[in-house]
Amino acid sequence: MRYHLLGLVLMTAVAAPALAQSRPDTVERRVDRLEQQLRAVQRRVFPAGGAQTVEPEIPADVQAAMGGAPPGNAMSSLIARVDSLDAQLRTLTGQVEEQSNRTRQIEDGLARLRADLANRIERLEAPPPRAAEPRLEPRPEPALRETAAQPARAAPAAPDAAEEAYNAGYRLWDQRRFAEAQAALEAAATRYPSSRWTSWMRNLQGRAYLDENKPATAARILLANYQDNPRGERAADSLFYLGQALTRLNRRPEACRVYDELAQVYSNMRDFIRTRLPEARTAARCAAN
Repeated sequence: MRYHLLGLVLMTAVAAPALAQSRPDTVERRVDRLEQQLRAVQRRVFPAGGAQTVEPEIPADVQAAMGGAPPGNAMSSLIARVDSLDAQLRTLTGQVEEQSNRTRQIEDGLARLRADLANRIERLEAPPPRAAEPRLEPRPEPALRETAAQPARAAPAAPDAAEEAYNAGYRLWDQRRFAEAQAALEAAATRYPSSRWTSWMRNLQGRAYLDENKPATAARILLANYQDNPRGERAADSLFYLGQALTRLNRRPEACRVYDELAQVYSNMRDFIRTRLPEARTAARCAAN
């Protein structure tokens, strides 16, 4: 865009000295061409009419002199038109720079918004902290047995292997290594089918397929997680992401039925899902509740 403007400025600069050397009718045709090129640039810069186009500001007496006036007056009229073109170019350049600054500000704002949303989602999806294990204090021995050996302290409980397996899959998903996350979470869910973390594993596995743009596979896993373990800690989440997968598959009526069931069965769904449900229903074109 700047190259076009620079070309017009150069053409105007070249045309100005030639006014003193060319015949008035030849110079006038060149000025006409400059005005036509300027209007073409305006249409290219603002194709949708978003900005107000600049019209020549030629005085009325100058316009009257252009139609059959003596050569001296015609030359003055052409000079006035060239001055008007120069003013239009300055105005158009200012509009382009203002639009470019506004575009950069919008892009910067979107970048900050994406970063903020990514941080919030990461905090919300992180597994809850484990409750501290109670420390077992040894009971004091009776006075008659002061010399007896004290009982050993109870050893701390080993970390939950299922939780560690989920965390490993979560780290892979968070790094956008979706295929590796899918395999790790599948293996973990198969190894620990009765753990409370299995609901978490299957839900995140379905999300990994959804993030990899495989909504059909994601829908199958998320539906199974809800049906096989409806009381699981991530069953409600699986229903929500099942609706998103169906929306991507262009099966919006079924997605709306899923969202309705989510609201009816899990009225106590966590806020992470509750706040996103209205937008999801809008994307699926569901009727208002």
